[in-house]
Amino acid sequence: MGQVDLAHDAAAMRRIFLSLGLAQPDEEVRAVALAGGVSSGIYRVDLRSGRYCVKQALPRLKVAKDWEVPVERVFSEIAWLRVAAGIVPGRVPAVLGEDAATQSFVMPFLGDEYRNWKAELLAGRVDVSLARSVGDLLGRIHAATADDAALAARFATDANFHALRLEPYLVETAREHPALADTLLALVERTASTRRVLVHGDVSPKNVLAGPKGPVLLDAECAWFGDPAFDVAFCLNHFLLKAAHLPAHGRALMTAFHGFAHACFAHVHWEPVEALQQRVATLLPALTLARIDGKSPVEYLDAQRRAAVRDAAIALLRQAPSSLETIAVRWTLEFAA
Repeated sequence: MGQVDLAHDAAAMRRIFLSLGLAQPDEEVRAVALAGGVSSGIYRVDLRSGRYCVKQALPRLKVAKDWEVPVERVFSEIAWLRVAAGIVPGRVPAVLGEDAATQSFVMPFLGDEYRNWKAELLAGRVDVSLARSVGDLLGRIHAATADDAALAARFATDANFHALRLEPYLVETAREHPALADTLLALVERTASTRRVLVHGDVSPKNVLAGPKGPVLLDAECAWFGDPAFDVAFCLNHFLLKAAHLPAHGRALMTAFHGFAHACFAHVHWEPVEALQQRVATLLPALTLARIDGKSPVEYLDAQRRAAVRDAAIALLRQAPSSLETIAVRWTLEFAA
């Protein structure tokens, strides 16, 4: 039997809310699809008991290149949210219930008092204190889960992480750039074999809401026990990309870059911080190039900016920078007005 698509199955959506006790038998359950989900169907449901958000994993991501992924990843996301809620209460959505039959789960709907960080950055509103708060939030999760054998066993989701992150970003970019393939595939191998903390896997501004009590981190479907360098580099990459897109705000974005990194690194206790910084610095330009030529290209750069980012990322990859400062200096000179 194929996957039930909640976008076209009102009865299945109603069953979920009735089974969780969130809807009454005489109540209409009407779902409104929300924009922005590339890998999931996301819906808002308003009921007498409250406002809710339903997330259902999709088997194929909504991107131009073919990208199929296992829907079972939703259960790793649910588990990550529950672990993180015990570490940073109120900084991740609460899981109100899950439905195995539709590979979906229900959360509270976070309303207008929450602002999407990506939208804020693209509008030129660069809040350095928010960047520091997100770095602190991520660092606290990493530190609390470091070298935890039980979590390592629970989140041994190597196949999911490869399908969702390593293959579409780094392996695909290696196909597009054969001259860099050895370097990129070595980064894949190093990342895949480094298992130290509980990794979110998609720490992107689109997955951060700036709320009245601080940032809230969403969308952990790439959850994996692995290399913290991936989370750190994945987020830092967005400051670089947005600096290239908004050179008038480039210096503020690079200040946010440093603020996020310093706040995150302040929590490192499971290895020498210099070792983690070195892995982040060598991985970062690979992820930057992947957002140009991988399966998930960034949508807001024009052709000229894409070419400039590609050239800068390739030069840094060949240089193999040992520090984030090396990357920041080049990026500021090239893209910050």
